[in-house]
Amino acid sequence: MGFLTLQAVARRHQISTEKRKFESHYGLGEILLKKVILLTPLTYMNLSGLAVGSFLRYFQISSDNLIVLHDDLDLPWTRIRITNKGGAAGHKGLLSIIDQIQTREFIRIRLGIGRPPERIPPESYVLEPFSAEERKELPLLIGRACEAIEVIMEQGISTAKNRFNVRESKTGV
Repeated sequence: MGFLTLQAVARRHQISTEKRKFESHYGLGEILLKKVILLTPLTYMNLSGLAVGSFLRYFQISSDNLIVLHDDLDLPWTRIRITNKGGAAGHKGLLSIIDQIQTREFIRIRLGIGRPPERIPPESYVLEPFSAEERKELPLLIGRACEAIEVIMEQGISTAKNRFNVRESKTGV
């Protein structure tokens, strides 16, 4: 989910992510007149902190300016939640990032994928293709995550949390 969202952000802001460094694809560009680096680690997800940590050190970027996009089994499908500190909740990619940058204080945009059906291990579930229904709803989820990044960058994390960390009713109200 994080990679799909990052690709959408790159397209939306015309940022090429073809460069390679530190076992990653990355691109330099601007979002809302602010310089950004979009990074997609090429390591296994469980080692994504190696790439993230290397980039933060190389470009001398504070973890306060880091936004990590990741899937979340504990959120229902299509929900997003924005946080700026906390643990990894068992997410091995987040554990790797925390280990490499030595802090839990960075922005996360958690992308809800829901819990797997019984008898399907989470490790398998996150790699399964999307169902036909999920493919229909995927643009909504990715679009909201792209908007969340823009709101964080333009108006700050508090505004983004207030706007995106709410449950949407089924009636649209």
